[in-house]
Amino acid sequence: MKINKKINLNLTQYSGQTSQAPWIDINNQFQDLIFVNNNPILVKLSQDDNNSLNFDYELPLNSNFEIKTKEIEKKIFEIYDLSFDLDKFYKQLDNDEKLYELKDFCNGLRLFLAKDKFEAIISSISSSNNSIARWTKSTNQIKKIWGKEYEFSIGKFYSFPNLEILRNSYEDNTEDVENCGNTLKSCGVGYRSSYIKKTCEFFKNSDNFDDISKMSYDEAFKYIQEVPGVGPKVADCILLYGFNFKEAFPSDLWIKRIISHIYFDDEDISVKKVREFGLENFKNNAGYIQLYLFHYARKSGLMEKLRK
Repeated sequence: MKINKKINLNLTQYSGQTSQAPWIDINNQFQDLIFVNNNPILVKLSQDDNNSLNFDYELPLNSNFEIKTKEIEKKIFEIYDLSFDLDKFYKQLDNDEKLYELKDFCNGLRLFLAKDKFEAIISSISSSNNSIARWTKSTNQIKKIWGKEYEFSIGKFYSFPNLEILRNSYEDNTEDVENCGNTLKSCGVGYRSSYIKKTCEFFKNSDNFDDISKMSYDEAFKYIQEVPGVGPKVADCILLYGFNFKEAFPSDLWIKRIISHIYFDDEDISVKKVREFGLENFKNNAGYIQLYLFHYARKSGLMEKLRK
């Protein structure tokens, strides 16, 4: 099946967005487990020379439910933000002389949105002061230890554990408990293990995630920072990649340096001011512009320049 929407699938997968770990590349297809109407589906995505998005799927071995292709396609549209008008967005970039180069370096890059909102929250917390490689490895390990296993013709895939299951996990081996098994720290999340445990206590049940989706951006930003260990940067990552609040503008030291260089002649401004600048100037597409700015800085050599 084909989806004729502009996207650079490879670029989107490996852009470091904290909604989830990249899907597994098997035989030139990005594959992962998603749920459609609460049914587990293995989706397989690839891109041909015409940049069309090709997708196929299979059901778990020995399953007996039926699924409509249109329902799977709708879920793919949601995860890869395929309803977002990239051409219209590129016109916005063209109208800003500071940003017009971004589309050449990032053409086809889209938001990689959460297939599981709880996974996006935990992944975003795990990513704090951490490398992309490490937090993605940790996320996958959490799935293998506490997620539910599904077997397909290509092998085993795991769902992300729900709130209740991860709430009952052990943070580390310091407790006097026999046979406590694997721990959060064994997954490589380090000091963030305590934040993950406290996050599981903070949310009463998964209905809380639906409540966040119904909030305004400002309400959600204030609320999500009540989660232990979540500051402004992680809050905006959660809201952007987990809940599709495109107004969010995740700001850290690197975005500060990039914005300062492009707009403020390398003035030493605060991260808080950078975030406020992004929200005010980039409006409803602030999240996309942040994503494009970061990738542009990595690929254009700007980041190396700012590192010195």
